[in-house]
Amino acid sequence: MASNGLPTCHIASKLCLGKYAIFRVLQNLLSDHPIPSASHPTKLSSTDQQCIILQIASGKVSNTVQATTHINSIIPSAVSSQTVRNLLKQHSFKVVTKKMSLLKAVHKKEHLAFALKHENWTVEDWKRVVWSNKTKINRIGQMESSGCGNRLQRG
Repeated sequence: MASNGLPTCHIASKLCLGKYAIFRVLQNLLSDHPIPSASHPTKLSSTDQQCIILQIASGKVSNTVQATTHINSIIPSAVSSQTVRNLLKQHSFKVVTKKMSLLKAVHKKEHLAFALKHENWTVEDWKRVVWSNKTKINRIGQMESSGCGNRLQRG
């Protein structure tokens, strides 16, 4: 069966054995012949693969989605961006995520306004500021919780 090019998964299902068991037997018996693969044929030819790698390495495309769009405009059958990711992973490319600022433009303006307003403060001025990071600090017996949300009542 293996000499006819039947994949190991098909041989395993016909013989009711595990794929790995078939693989080990074939590896021992056919050490000089290539062992049929259990996977499906690749969607990208070696030329297509080299084209994608060249596009990424040269900087013409900056991510897998752009590379997928480029290769799909060239080849007749479309491939997914995951196929391109898998190809790049096989060729030792690493995933680099872009770190984004969590501050919006409004927040940046507010921070700048605060800094400009207090730029002439002395160390003594700053010592009078209590930084609490939204932690509620109450004197004992001054406020009691009403048990409903954040509404507080004086006791």
